[in-house]
Amino acid sequence: MGKIQLNQVTKSFGDVEVIPPLDLTIENGEFVVFVGPSGCGKSTLLRLIAGLEDVSGGHIMIDDVDATTIVPAKRGLAMVFQSYALYPHMSVRKNIAFPLRMAGMDKAEQDRRVSQAADVLNLTDYLDRRPGQLSGGQRQRVAIGRAIVREPAAFLFDEPLSNLDAALRVGMRLEISELHKRLETTMIYVTHDQVEAMTMADKIVVLQAGRIEQVGSPLELYQRPRNTFVAGFIGSPKMNLITGPEAKKHDATTIGIRPEHIEVSQTEGDWQGTVGVSEHLGSDTFLHVQTDASPDPLTVRTTGELSLRYGDKVHLSPRVEHLHRFDAKGLRIE
Repeated sequence: MGKIQLNQVTKSFGDVEVIPPLDLTIENGEFVVFVGPSGCGKSTLLRLIAGLEDVSGGHIMIDDVDATTIVPAKRGLAMVFQSYALYPHMSVRKNIAFPLRMAGMDKAEQDRRVSQAADVLNLTDYLDRRPGQLSGGQRQRVAIGRAIVREPAAFLFDEPLSNLDAALRVGMRLEISELHKRLETTMIYVTHDQVEAMTMADKIVVLQAGRIEQVGSPLELYQRPRNTFVAGFIGSPKMNLITGPEAKKHDATTIGIRPEHIEVSQTEGDWQGTVGVSEHLGSDTFLHVQTDASPDPLTVRTTGELSLRYGDKVHLSPRVEHLHRFDAKGLRIE
């Protein structure tokens, strides 16, 4: 089991309230991602759940038991940090087994759990090596293995891939997602990278200044953002947000349109523009176009390669059925 509920949880440092009263339910077996810009409170929230920070108010329930004042070691949770925190003088086997030795578990059960975790994480051939003999991705797997052997009610990941290069991040992202499918254990994952959030999560929690802006599946947040903050944060490249006369035409203060929902023509369209920087990715091309619709360049996503160059004149047309409308408070207009 691994159901976690936050009931009116708050956190203050002195007179500064960093987490206003917050409610959230994470169901057993869910993969939930906390995402938001730096300083939004996502790591603080994770540490409150882990017990590494004391709550200033409210209650944290783990499997219907009030865990608010329970010490971290007794909460049945396992945390994987951004830094691997491995013991360099110990073998991989001893690093993974370390929490079990500290708990006084008998040797036979330690060996069983370490062997099982190593098999799941493809570390069996590396058990007798030391961390210094491993790649960054392998060291991160050792850190995850140390969490797995505890057989926790939930795993808590605090930006675990931040120290890896781009290729390793993609690989480890897939490995952690696959691990969740196999273990069917609750996982809470903190990241500032919304691509990680979109590709890994069953449910995303978008945070800003300690407040939950929206909770939902990746597609729910992508297709129906609750406000302009979520609209501008979720998606890569991010949604184009346009104010002024163009928005008023659609009875809104702000309209949003995703880069892939804008048609490009060299002959006709709703907005005239000039091509600025083009990003050619092979499968896609991203155009940054200065138009008469907005003071900020609009990002346009097209499939394949385009022959357009810097300074070329183009016409853009948003697909009206994909427009998002927001009011003066930045809230979605249905």
